[in-house]
Amino acid sequence: MKQVTKHFALCVDNADYEASLIRGKVYRILPDPRAAKDDFVRVVDESGEDYLYHKSHFLFVEGGSGLPFCYFEPDLKGLFT
Repeated sequence: MKQVTKHFALCVDNADYEASLIRGKVYRILPDPRAAKDDFVRVVDESGEDYLYHKSHFLFVEGGSGLPFCYFEPDLKGLFT
């Protein structure tokens, strides 16, 4: 079976990284097997450079899934009240 690669991740938590990550934005992931062993991912962030972030900051899209991406603002306070 072909191994599926994660190429993109949706930021769901930018706590402590407000200048580098935007919640609701999709970021490109670069392969880094060594970092993955420690639950980190290499992300090309707002600086245009790649840095390591813990995987808990993201939801991942499997490469080749054919699913469309959408941008959304996760802070929907008061929308349904």
